[in-house]
Amino acid sequence: MDSNTQWIDVQGEDGTFQAYLALPRGGSGPGIVLIQEIFGVNAHIRSVAEQYAADGYVVLAPDLFWRQGAHIELGYDDADWQKAAQLKQKTDTNRAVADVAATVKVLRERVGAAQKVASVGYCFGGLLSYLTAANGTVDAAVAYYGGGIQNQLDRADAVQVPLLLHFGGRDQHIPQDAVKSIAEKFGDRDNVELHIYPDAEHGFNCSHRSTYHQRAAAEARGHTLLFLSENQ
Repeated sequence: MDSNTQWIDVQGEDGTFQAYLALPRGGSGPGIVLIQEIFGVNAHIRSVAEQYAADGYVVLAPDLFWRQGAHIELGYDDADWQKAAQLKQKTDTNRAVADVAATVKVLRERVGAAQKVASVGYCFGGLLSYLTAANGTVDAAVAYYGGGIQNQLDRADAVQVPLLLHFGGRDQHIPQDAVKSIAEKFGDRDNVELHIYPDAEHGFNCSHRSTYHQRAAAEARGHTLLFLSENQ
């Protein structure tokens, strides 16, 4: 951890938890709440936070598993996958969304009223980013392979902010029928952009995983940076 990164406290509805803060070189800029996968705010998520900070964003990644233990971080072997699945199962989605909202509040106070705040989430965090957009908590939202969005399409009409969705064409965790239903639901919406990467699997953005797909990750990152620059 260098001088541009640190853990800070966030006061939530149920208590105080921490979030990983990464600052750009100038120390200020638009905000991104970066929402973890089911593996916690681990080395990969921290590296993504630092990557966005290098692009000029003030990034805050909340520790959403704090009720089960502070700073839980897992890898991607079979044992950690099982632990991650158990943590996700024990995590109340509505409480996690509330934690994200509390993080957004802290980030807005830090970046100031002149700057906008977006959410960027991966896997479970992708679902939370979508729900955060539906709640109108952020100014824009990005969801990478958000599992479960297809089960929350009753919230689609509530999404009034710009929303960017990324899916892998070979995702073994999100059925292509689910992606199709999401695409059809948002098909005529000017504020929603959806990209499918045909050769990419679940977790294609994570360079720490065997499913990392460099081309898809690069394309998605380009789309995301353009989307954020146009909406922040």
